[in-house]
Amino acid sequence: MNPSASTLAFVESPVQLLNVLEWAYAQGTAPADRGPLLGAVPRQPERTAAHPQPAAGSTGSTAAGTAGTPAAGAGTAHPVRIVVLPPTDPMSRGQLRRMAGIARNEGHDVHWQEARGGAGAPLKALAALGGQVRRARRIVVGDPFSRFMQLLLVPARAAELVVVDDGTATMEFVAQLGRGERLRRWHRSGGGVLSRVRELAYAPVSGRARRRLTPGRRRRVEVFTSMPVVPLPGMELRLNDFAWTRARFGPPRLTKGTDLVGTSLVETGVVDPDRYLDAVRALTLEHGATRYFAHRRESPEKLRMLSEATGLEIVRPDLPLELIARRGPVGRTIVSFPSTVVHTLPYALSGTGVTVAVCDIDPEWLTGAASARARSFLAGVTDTARDVHRLPAQAAPAAG
Repeated sequence: MNPSASTLAFVESPVQLLNVLEWAYAQGTAPADRGPLLGAVPRQPERTAAHPQPAAGSTGSTAAGTAGTPAAGAGTAHPVRIVVLPPTDPMSRGQLRRMAGIARNEGHDVHWQEARGGAGAPLKALAALGGQVRRARRIVVGDPFSRFMQLLLVPARAAELVVVDDGTATMEFVAQLGRGERLRRWHRSGGGVLSRVRELAYAPVSGRARRRLTPGRRRRVEVFTSMPVVPLPGMELRLNDFAWTRARFGPPRLTKGTDLVGTSLVETGVVDPDRYLDAVRALTLEHGATRYFAHRRESPEKLRMLSEATGLEIVRPDLPLELIARRGPVGRTIVSFPSTVVHTLPYALSGTGVTVAVCDIDPEWLTGAASARARSFLAGVTDTARDVHRLPAQAAPAAG
């Protein structure tokens, strides 16, 4: 089927929107160039077509317009209707607006739909989008764990469903789907009685969404991913090697320093704030880091403490890190905790000479509120990362 107006994509984060652009770009290439089915994943050669490097201070939309014009039919021949369902936090909304501008420059039809922030917003959004969902022949989903997205899938009649990465959550999504479990974010703990009552009341919707996302005789399901996942029977797994990002941006200018990548594990209640501060301080000293790229969900108070304790320059990116790093300037070494970027940056920065390193999370850093799944999930994120450098154990400070 040709991606067109009959393709409806829903995104709730900047990374999801980036990955919809990657998917649409892959659909506009020749079938042999759309990336292999995942299994043994070969590294794609660096694309060296001449694309002017945007200035370091240029905006996302400007960069997209000046970082090279695609050849005719390369990724822009098949526009997608993209519905942005923004969260309420300002950083995410700002990045989404920038990404929406880039998507429009690529020729896509982008619609901004408020679905949060008020008692009646979800119902209004469902009413506004229901007809489009019923008519769509293909639906692209950015976050299958989202309750609002699950509600939208109830009236869906699409014969094709595509799930694009929402970070490492894709790994857990496919695993839970294969085990027949209800879809639940890996960092969520059991919750109280009221939470369990809500889960039971919502179970019919969740169950129906899970069936919609499971391949069947009349339903094709594709997962477009950079993550190492094992496909279910009948599921098509397609590699996202960030070909669109590499075609539009960079290669970046490299600095001599090391950049650290922040994580929101403190904000989600998984990692103790003091242990995280100790870890960042140790990594800064050991690797001579000078910049800290903050996750969009990191709190201003936490970032201020990090800056005062380490002297790091705190950078709050206005686009997903894959685009920021590819646009440059960027350090020759990027150090991250277990997170999405240890899987995506090696693709986005392929051939640039940048080393991506990952620092394990010491189990002693986990809070009492962390889910039972947190330890094994974080270890799995690191263990399955390709083309990254594992830091020695002493890089992670001991508890205390």
